[in-house]
Amino acid sequence: MPKNREIRGLLIDLDGVLYVGDRAIEGAREALEVLEERGIERRFVTNTTTRTAAEVVEKLGRLGFEVAPDEVFSAVSATLQFLRAREREDGTKPKVHLLVRDSVRGEFAEFPEDDESPDHVVVGDIGAAWSYPLMNRAFRQLNEGAELVAMHKNKFFETEEGLSLDIGAFVAGLEFVTGHEARIIGKPTPEFFELGLSSMGMEAGEVAMIGDDIDSDVGGAQGVGLAGILVKTGKYREEYAKTSEVEPDAVINSIADLPGWLERMT
Repeated sequence: MPKNREIRGLLIDLDGVLYVGDRAIEGAREALEVLEERGIERRFVTNTTTRTAAEVVEKLGRLGFEVAPDEVFSAVSATLQFLRAREREDGTKPKVHLLVRDSVRGEFAEFPEDDESPDHVVVGDIGAAWSYPLMNRAFRQLNEGAELVAMHKNKFFETEEGLSLDIGAFVAGLEFVTGHEARIIGKPTPEFFELGLSSMGMEAGEVAMIGDDIDSDVGGAQGVGLAGILVKTGKYREEYAKTSEVEPDAVINSIADLPGWLERMT
């Protein structure tokens, strides 16, 4: 990244950058305070599909982060926007088959659920609830014309026990057996990053994305012109990063190092 590129805004990933599980990353709170004092605008972007935006804010508050609800963009809220845009001219809402956690199911209450002939099969993180009968039902619905809508397609994520499979494995399986690509909603789609940019009223050239996923966070952000900063926390694994085709604009130990890095770049 050019040394004289001024970063006025940040898109900040949550899980793996600010916290892992219920543990805040050391120095993360202090880093955000410094950035706020410098007047750097920020938005928090997350592919988390198990919490509503309000619950994300509540968790951040418990961990000591002061975040306003309108600063959070989640894959759940972006999926709702996508479905609302599919409303017919007569006001009919699209029918959905929801493969999501009960914790976010209420967010989709405006859309009629149809487990037999839905317009969209909506996939989020359902943890250990995945099963052969569940996959087979979705497979049949997709073959009959339903669209596969995936809140994201991440491969894995970091937990307090180590790396765990993410929903990308199941989305890829459904794509393979049906021959149809899923509509991906969250990172790394350009539309998702553009939501954050639009809310800040900034151009891509003055904003950086910081995340622990070299593909979805860094690569996705660079694809729309943002700088991409990779942290060595969360799901970061040196071996995996070395094999990626994505070249971050910067690699730092953690978000605690971000204020110092930004200062050196100006």
